[in-house]
Amino acid sequence: MATEITVGIAGAAGDGLDRTGDTLARTAARLGLHLFTYNSYQSLIRGGHTWLRLRLSEEKVDNHGDHLNVLVALNQDGIERHAREVEAGGAIVFNSARFHCDPVLVPEGVALVPLPVPKLTASLGKLLPVMQNTAALGALLHLVGFDLEVTVELMAETFKKKGKEIIDQNVGVLRAGYEYAAAQARPLSGYPWSFSRKRRPVVTGNLMTALGAVAGGCKFYSAYPMSPASYILHWLASHSEKVGVVVKQAEDELAVANIAIGAGHAGVRAMCATSGGGFALMSEAIGMAGMIEAPVVIVNVQRGGPSTGLPTKSEQGDLNQALGASQGDYPRVVIAPRDAIDSFDTAVEAFNLAESFQLPVILLSDLLLGEHRSTVDPEAISHQVPIERGEWVTELDLEQSRNGGYKRYALTASGVSPRARPGTPGTIHVSGTDDHDEKGILISDEHTNPAIRRKMHEKRMRKMEGVRARLKPPALEGPAQARVTLIGWGSTWSVIGEAAGRLTAAGTPTNQLHFKYLHPFHGTEARSILEGCKRTIVVENNFTGQFARHLRAESGFTVDHVLTRYDGEPFEPRYIVERVAALLEGRPVDLKVEEQEAREMAYHYIRIHMQDRTRPARLKQVAAPEYGEPVWEVELVGRSNGQPEATLVIGMDTGSTYGCHALSGAH
Repeated sequence: MATEITVGIAGAAGDGLDRTGDTLARTAARLGLHLFTYNSYQSLIRGGHTWLRLRLSEEKVDNHGDHLNVLVALNQDGIERHAREVEAGGAIVFNSARFHCDPVLVPEGVALVPLPVPKLTASLGKLLPVMQNTAALGALLHLVGFDLEVTVELMAETFKKKGKEIIDQNVGVLRAGYEYAAAQARPLSGYPWSFSRKRRPVVTGNLMTALGAVAGGCKFYSAYPMSPASYILHWLASHSEKVGVVVKQAEDELAVANIAIGAGHAGVRAMCATSGGGFALMSEAIGMAGMIEAPVVIVNVQRGGPSTGLPTKSEQGDLNQALGASQGDYPRVVIAPRDAIDSFDTAVEAFNLAESFQLPVILLSDLLLGEHRSTVDPEAISHQVPIERGEWVTELDLEQSRNGGYKRYALTASGVSPRARPGTPGTIHVSGTDDHDEKGILISDEHTNPAIRRKMHEKRMRKMEGVRARLKPPALEGPAQARVTLIGWGSTWSVIGEAAGRLTAAGTPTNQLHFKYLHPFHGTEARSILEGCKRTIVVENNFTGQFARHLRAESGFTVDHVLTRYDGEPFEPRYIVERVAALLEGRPVDLKVEEQEAREMAYHYIRIHMQDRTRPARLKQVAAPEYGEPVWEVELVGRSNGQPEATLVIGMDTGSTYGCHALSGAH
């Protein structure tokens, strides 16, 4: 069995948490380990609560799992929120000169590793407060058995431009933390690493989408910054000249979509990216691309909605929007990549489909896939990819000249009409957003013609059969004779697969059916597979079960259950396993506020109304007829002294906060 560990780093925005996590991730990757990170952060520059988890393993991992073996707490809040989650045999690392850990928070079998950072770094001169992170990282390296010198090498690379003094200072703090931990704490047991030292790049889905676009021949990219899609813009802008892509930041998403479509119409491969709110603004332009048959790739990195929603949280809530973008019927392709490597491959494929069939291709990613960091094997990425540009007219042949000249929208059997770059001699034509005849002459005014409208509409929609024939239908993964089939789409592929494996190991044979191509849909193939399955469950990150409805509409198959999550957080394997077990036992979904949720609601109240003066301690369920529902009574104790100060009352059914009652004598 492969050795793996999960490290959590908790702090506030501005605490340097990302840099610490990045250094740990790169250390693991340079040692030859695989990794997957998930950062649960808030939409602010400083303050708040940030929770970064890094799953490090000898084998490939594509989700962040559901364990916590080591907590590195960079502030008091981090200790209080996450100390309880650390599993036996693990450890909690923190700066004891600034923070304390109440023993009641520490699970049995978990070691405390307090670091007196000012004392152990006294010989290194005056340090910024953020340097506590480096000392904690050094201690962590000792605890988990990583090679200190690999991290030293990485720090020298990271701070190379800042000079030897900065490098020496950072390395000195790192060594001080490592040596102090080595003198005070034993390495954690159960981690017999076998380091291959194969170097693997650490990437994100957004980066791989950008790289795939470049490999696939993208020459124009437009965007308006919108989380969580912004990194695609940042990377392409900073590498624009090197990779030969013109990058345009427009004033809004309406302009973004229109100029990308214009670039595609002019003959270059063009792409734009946004999130759900920006995609809504692009909707009419996407329909225009369908009407004028202009190729374009549009990336929607989904986040929590509707409206501004949750800018820094993940969701699969935009499927309906992608399928229904713009008015009327027109040919389009909707694809949802499943992981980082697939994001690269899908970007290449999207350009080939867009140009081969002259239509818009929509890629549905999400925050989890777009922003998470994971290792990939270098050999899985190649710049030598197929480029399929479709049918072009470079000059008119004799037959075309005799048959009325160039017909941009020629009624062909495939639905694809050879296109010409603007300026090609003899190919002048109109590309109007009104419907038109073969030469582009509008049929929306005195030339209105139902017969031409019918044949032109049929011609455009015929493309979809050609697209469908190009796309690989879904296939079952896992045991053929399974009791349960889990169905998903997009970024849930890995976590569903791991949950299926756990269910199978526990005695419930489970397989999965995953969908990448959402439109056109392999309805016949899907129905044929699912009719042979015993119990079917769709797993998706939205409230209404959008894919389950889409599956039913396209295949006529109704699944037995829909398992959803819509709190802004991604699925974890245990979450799926526990809910599948409940469904199989016939237990109804319990929507009452759980203890951990009540604790998080209490932190929200404390931050807003009590200036972080207290923390939640004991929680008690109480039948409370005066509130019309059972409630959680949450004891709030002082952070500095642990003394009870108040009781917060939270409804278990509604989640309503009914009040905070100060205890007698409390201040």
